[in-house]
Amino acid sequence: MSIDKALMDRSGGKCELCGSEDGLSAYEVAPKDEAIVICSTCAASIEEPTSNEKHWNCLHDSMWSTEPAVQVMAFRLLTQLGAQDQLDMLYLEDDVKSWAEEGLAEEKQEPTRDANGTILEEGDSVSIIKDLVVKGAGFTAKQGTTVKNIRMVPGDPTHIQGRVNGTMIFIISAFLKKL
Repeated sequence: MSIDKALMDRSGGKCELCGSEDGLSAYEVAPKDEAIVICSTCAASIEEPTSNEKHWNCLHDSMWSTEPAVQVMAFRLLTQLGAQDQLDMLYLEDDVKSWAEEGLAEEKQEPTRDANGTILEEGDSVSIIKDLVVKGAGFTAKQGTTVKNIRMVPGDPTHIQGRVNGTMIFIISAFLKKL
């Protein structure tokens, strides 16, 4: 897609996601008929952002753009990357948020369940039912430890993320009980 003059002027001749000036092109932000300017690096990994996660650190800056189409792309990419901390900081007007969510691919993922088969959701509190050695962190998560405000792992219904002893770890949901 070619870049028209108004779009190039708005972007300042830079990628609106990462700020690069190389290999610029217009990218339509569906389903609306609005476009943003992106570089060749962003274009190559926009469909599968987890293939180049370090590149997307640029979203920490572009998520604050005043341009709704840029905000929508930042929201979609941060969602696909599972960057909940940044998503919690991102404020979108209701119409912009519905636009952003409309473009996300609907995934039919089975729910994450604890040891008793209870469905776990973002923000739940759970208890560890078995001592678990935490590889790489040098400690054991003891039975009975409460993990508050858990996060789901995108694309993996068998694990959750939570903080134990101040360290964010992945825990197999079969070793947890919802409180």
